[in-house]
Amino acid sequence: MRQYIVDAFTDEVFKGNPAAVCILDNWLDDAFMQNIAKENNFSETAFAVKKGQIYDLRWFTPKAEIDFCGHATLGTAFVIANYIEPGCSLITFHTMSGEITVETADGLFTMDFPKYQLHEIAVTDKMAEAIGVRPIAAYLDRDLLLVLDSEDAVTFLKPDQPLMQKLEGLCIAVTAQGKDFDCVSRVFAPELDVIEDPVTGSTHCMIIPYWAERLNKSRITAFQASERTGILYGELQNDRVKISGKAVLFGISEILEGYPFF
Repeated sequence: MRQYIVDAFTDEVFKGNPAAVCILDNWLDDAFMQNIAKENNFSETAFAVKKGQIYDLRWFTPKAEIDFCGHATLGTAFVIANYIEPGCSLITFHTMSGEITVETADGLFTMDFPKYQLHEIAVTDKMAEAIGVRPIAAYLDRDLLLVLDSEDAVTFLKPDQPLMQKLEGLCIAVTAQGKDFDCVSRVFAPELDVIEDPVTGSTHCMIIPYWAERLNKSRITAFQASERTGILYGELQNDRVKISGKAVLFGISEILEGYPFF
């Protein structure tokens, strides 16, 4: 079985967020897919099966299957457009989070995602203790979004992982207005055993609406200030968020056959 490793939200190898992508003829056993994701030890491994003109798409962290992943969607679209259906300009995915379309043009992949809601909640001492600085605002949907007062506060943040596990939200994101970009962010997922996610498309379905409203503009250029870094181009469209990014192939490998589920 062929597996592609793609660095998403970048055009340089060793930057962005790496995702493993497997395009299958038929679904494998769930336990086997989970074991592949655990073996890869990336924040996500994506599996896709084509049915008619649509691809069913699933995402696995090393710990569990999740309902939504942006960078592995970008990685999967990159693989399909370059290696499975060369020249394809529109890809439709059926996922746990509904239908997702991806358009590709001039090396840029534009994904149509559902918008997260900005349910404002009280800033607590637990939040401040967990991230080492007191947020100026907090919002909760699937993820927890903590707004900080400066780009430096985001860049130099040193969170306490055990304390972060006690906070609400699948992912814990910190964000602030940027100097060279509209906003900067970092994202942590202690519940999924992901200490820090390099570039997180799904959480930007919350970050982009926040800054679009805050800055009174529909188009947002976002920088994720992880060690690997990544750039996301977002556009708010009513209850949807379009997130665009580039991707680059790191490598192609073969998962050895002979396992009982092949």
